[in-house]
Amino acid sequence: MAADWRMISLDKEGPLAVVTLTNPPLNVLHPQMVAELDDCFSLLATDAEVVVAIITGQGERAFCAGFDIMEFPRMMEPGGAEALACQLHASLSKIDALGKPTLAAINGLALGGGLEVAMTCDIRIVAANAQLGQPEIKLGLFPGAGGTQRLPRLVGENIAKELMYIGDPIDAAEAHRIGLANRVVPAGEALIAAKDMGRTIASRAGVALRYIQQAVDRGLNTTLAEGLKIEADLFAKVFQTEDVREGVDAFLHKRSPNFRHR
Repeated sequence: MAADWRMISLDKEGPLAVVTLTNPPLNVLHPQMVAELDDCFSLLATDAEVVVAIITGQGERAFCAGFDIMEFPRMMEPGGAEALACQLHASLSKIDALGKPTLAAINGLALGGGLEVAMTCDIRIVAANAQLGQPEIKLGLFPGAGGTQRLPRLVGENIAKELMYIGDPIDAAEAHRIGLANRVVPAGEALIAAKDMGRTIASRAGVALRYIQQAVDRGLNTTLAEGLKIEADLFAKVFQTEDVREGVDAFLHKRSPNFRHR
């Protein structure tokens, strides 16, 4: 439970849940942190009060500077690396499959496993002084927490391979140019900007938010024709919600909608 968490913290601010990685000085990813994230996002998935989840790192030096290298000798034992990869995939996929909009507020370094955590989120808000990258190749490794799969889906195969083949980090401006960052904000303001966006998203129709997420995520894993079928099915369902009735009535009567159905 939350009382036992040592490497993350959870704060709820109205419809927002802010999950902070707290493993100073650089918030490196650790098996304990991965287990705590698994526990946390299992709880958030069933928390009706939470509409949007935000992940950030404690302090301004790092969102998460990668996986704890002190754990690597254990991973060299037979079966160790495979077991860790399976744990990482299962736990981080809970963020990806939360069923609610997710934002990463990236301050400072987001490297290796840290970038892989950020890529599980729908949207990335990046501070101007941030550095993002997959430097595993410099250790004779390659990304094993979803990076080889999520990065190409975000920036394209050729750019993803270049970033992973070379291993050098990129700055916030370049991350924005290639589509890895949604927005770049002044240093120190990533979490502020993420909360502002989160509140805006939370004010929208909750069922429609879920259906948008489902249509995009499911559609990306199939053909265009099948994706359009998924969209049509969800489009039909959304028209049967109270949110649509409220939204249309508010528009016709020139007032702000009051969406209640999450």
